[in-house]
Amino acid sequence: MLTINDLHVQINETNEEVVKGLDLTIPDGEIHVIMGPNGTGKSTLSQTIMGSDRYSITSGDISMDGNRLNDLATDERARLGIFLAMQYPTEITGIKNVDFIRAAVNAMSTSKNKPSVLQFMQRLESRMDLLDIPEDYTNRYLNEGFSGGEKKRNEILQMMMVEPKLAILDEIDSGLDIDALKVVSKGINAMRSDHFSSLIITHYDRILRYVKPDVVHVMMGGKIVTSGGLELAEQLEQGGYAELRDRLGLDIKLVDE
Repeated sequence: MLTINDLHVQINETNEEVVKGLDLTIPDGEIHVIMGPNGTGKSTLSQTIMGSDRYSITSGDISMDGNRLNDLATDERARLGIFLAMQYPTEITGIKNVDFIRAAVNAMSTSKNKPSVLQFMQRLESRMDLLDIPEDYTNRYLNEGFSGGEKKRNEILQMMMVEPKLAILDEIDSGLDIDALKVVSKGINAMRSDHFSSLIITHYDRILRYVKPDVVHVMMGGKIVTSGGLELAEQLEQGGYAELRDRLGLDIKLVDE
């Protein structure tokens, strides 16, 4: 589904290269995780896949289902089936949550499969029940006054409603208590199928106790330096990134050092 070849990305404001020759392939139906220390380019990667104008691809390619993404606008990428759950969801006063989600669903639908208002509300209610979201959520302004956990649940609700082919979840677990983490994980697991893939970006292995990934990647110095199974995340939790770097013999300085 998603293929990234020798990707180099710089921040437009500073011209600093952050992603430095990254390769990644995520097939249909798989959940992949990228872990890595602060400042290694994880969020830059997620924003670049989605087409943020804060970053520029200086070389390399991103493609999905054979479609080259490099020069496509964000809405074009979304219509190809890519969804990004934001690390810091934006608050928008005056736009009701239900109206925002309905607009997103309609934008992703063709004239033939666009749901009626009744079908949309039935789908919305069933997914809100799954995520333990109260009814008044729909009439609140988008993320306004939401707690951190409410914002993250709302991102998962949006994902479940638009039903993307690929969901990029950028630190969806950050700041969540154990109950909210379980609910968010339940939503991700409910989406699992042969036609849904996900890239979860995280610092820690907490969410991996509830969402079992197919592959865990470690990103350092702007590229993926090693990949493995769930045991790789467990090793990181025990030894940390510095220990892994030294074991791999990498000449990479970590931000926190």
